[in-house]
Amino acid sequence: MHRNQLNFSGGPGALPDSVLVQLQQAVLEVPEVGLSILGISHRSDWFKALVQTTEQQIKQLLGLNMGLGLGSSEKYHVLFLQGGATQQFSMLPMAFLQQAAPSVDARSASFADYLVTGYWSQKAIADAQRQALDFQGRINTLWDGQDGGYSRLPHTDELSFNPEATYFHYVSNETVEGLQQHQILGLEGVPRVCDMSSDFLSRPIEAQRFDFIYAHAQKNLGPAGVTVVVMRDEMLQKARNDAPGFLNYHTQVAAHSNYNTPPVFAIYVVHLVLRWLQEDIGGLSAMGQINQAKANALYEVIGASSGFYKGHAATRDRSMMNVCFRLHDAELEARFLHQAAEAGFTGLAGHRSTGGLRASLYNGVRLDAAQKLAQFMHEFQAQHQSR
Repeated sequence: MHRNQLNFSGGPGALPDSVLVQLQQAVLEVPEVGLSILGISHRSDWFKALVQTTEQQIKQLLGLNMGLGLGSSEKYHVLFLQGGATQQFSMLPMAFLQQAAPSVDARSASFADYLVTGYWSQKAIADAQRQALDFQGRINTLWDGQDGGYSRLPHTDELSFNPEATYFHYVSNETVEGLQQHQILGLEGVPRVCDMSSDFLSRPIEAQRFDFIYAHAQKNLGPAGVTVVVMRDEMLQKARNDAPGFLNYHTQVAAHSNYNTPPVFAIYVVHLVLRWLQEDIGGLSAMGQINQAKANALYEVIGASSGFYKGHAATRDRSMMNVCFRLHDAELEARFLHQAAEAGFTGLAGHRSTGGLRASLYNGVRLDAAQKLAQFMHEFQAQHQSR
């Protein structure tokens, strides 16, 4: 299956061709059920089994819970929630930050450390601060790259982690600026929370070093509508249990993400993508190698262009997922987008907040698609450089 258009959108991203073929059939009839995936009850035994299978697929890919008993403190829970990563921006501090008693100095309230490394971590900390409006000092900004235009990530010697923090939060990949963390940050012993929305399951990670991971599916895992949460059981036990049911991690875990009507179709797509990742790709190590090769193809063109293409991110912090770059003026960028569309490349416009150009190379983007885009970039430069 080869479509005429190649999708480099920042999201929703491309899905694997083989998954799309299976979905065509499933919209008409899921083979083992005899019903359209759009009409299968979320209370059916089939869907309950699907959720459990998909939970295990994620744990297996991450290497979690292998050989551990159900009573182990290392147990992880997997949730499929709605509201996108944006809902987690508020749900996290709501669950884990405890306010001080009325008779106690507000500074004794618990607090969290945040890194602000780009557009999405700005969003995350803003919502966390809204939860903490009445409690001075509950949200601590460890580092903010705004003065540098979010063109780099902090060096470890620029960060002063607090061992008393309730949790430490950062974004692993900033899609807008094309920045990606290539090391795990934080202090051991302080719960590590990471928004991995745009690079979750794109490469191997030491998942056991994280206490809470969240990622909306529409980049590497499936369509918009479902967000994956992976949470250590110890973290769950620290969450408040008096929040409304939909916003209560305890309730969602007990219901296996079936507290209210979940996005059945989106979860089914995630299941198919995970199966493709396991069986067709060969796991996270193989996926990481493919993604690195895709990114290298584009960065090599940028690096060899003698400044015709200008990358946004510092070289050491460049993202495998989102290659962000500019040309020397807006008119030439508009021409690039026009000719790219004519050549069958879509989704290359930069984020609305920054402009410029961006090629997103999520799991579903084939290596040959990235190579074709690299060739187009080379030819575009040859055509326009002397003008």
